[in-house]
Amino acid sequence: MKKLLLVYNPHAGKGLIRMNLSDILDIFTQGGYEVTAYPTQKVMDGYEKIKNDASNYDTVVVSGGDGMLNEAVCGMMEQTEKIPLGYIPAGTTNDFAASMSIPTRMKSAAQAVVDGVFFDYDVGELNGKNYVYVAAFGAFTDVSYETKQSYKNLFGHMAYVAEGIRRLPTYTGYDMVVEHDGEVVKGSFILGLISNTRSIGGLRNIIRSGVCFDDGLFEVTLVKTPETALALQSLLTEAALNKLSDKHFVTFKTSRLTLKSETPISWTLDGESGGSYSDVKIINHKQAVRFIVMPDEKTAEQQVVNAVDAYATPIESILEDQSDIET
Repeated sequence: MKKLLLVYNPHAGKGLIRMNLSDILDIFTQGGYEVTAYPTQKVMDGYEKIKNDASNYDTVVVSGGDGMLNEAVCGMMEQTEKIPLGYIPAGTTNDFAASMSIPTRMKSAAQAVVDGVFFDYDVGELNGKNYVYVAAFGAFTDVSYETKQSYKNLFGHMAYVAEGIRRLPTYTGYDMVVEHDGEVVKGSFILGLISNTRSIGGLRNIIRSGVCFDDGLFEVTLVKTPETALALQSLLTEAALNKLSDKHFVTFKTSRLTLKSETPISWTLDGESGGSYSDVKIINHKQAVRFIVMPDEKTAEQQVVNAVDAYATPIESILEDQSDIET
């Protein structure tokens, strides 16, 4: 039998995997795998487990939020060979799953690992730290890891939106010099996204169309700092309508870039804290990690299912335990 390592965060998505673990193991066993299951015990535990043990398995599967996925990819980047990596989403927003049409229902995602195909995905690196789908600075970027887990469990994506709106009056821009492909961009920016995804924080319109996950290029979106409240309203309207005009946005594609500022700026990598820097170098590692994804003929169907699930209330997680929900 083929050997499969399942590394999962038992607390992600209010511990939703506890209700699905037996079925997931059964699906993998029926698929011809001998399974080793490992629940993570602390932050970066998944990274250490995969870095040290992945080479002993034919396939690695990780379950958790985007932070857990980041740990898995970082662990895979330490391997000398490409070992297939499956993903069972269990987070609040699950941007990567939405972009790659990976089922958001756990048992369906496990079956997709058994039935799926290989896809070599680009991986980013910021000052020596790898990331899966987005490196970001500025407004709203710290919301994902500073919003209370109890709120995220109960309200899902709307918890991010509410927290972002609450902080809106406090956001200011950053004066930066951005260099890429022989060009220099100078200005004040309230938000920057260096991404390889179609969804960030559950939002799709902030990214230009035509995203390709294995072309070795990032989609870069820099949002110019609005000078007035009216300009901010216009900016938000354009973002909602996916009309990223030169008046408010700088957009381009590149395989590498540098960003410099006079003072350190905080970055997030895949929704987790990524450190503060005044000098940043970002590069794209083309087709660096081999994911297991849905076959092309099933992708469109799965996108519809995921879209429906994104607006469904996770009743089972709400009813399971409300003791940690603050009024």
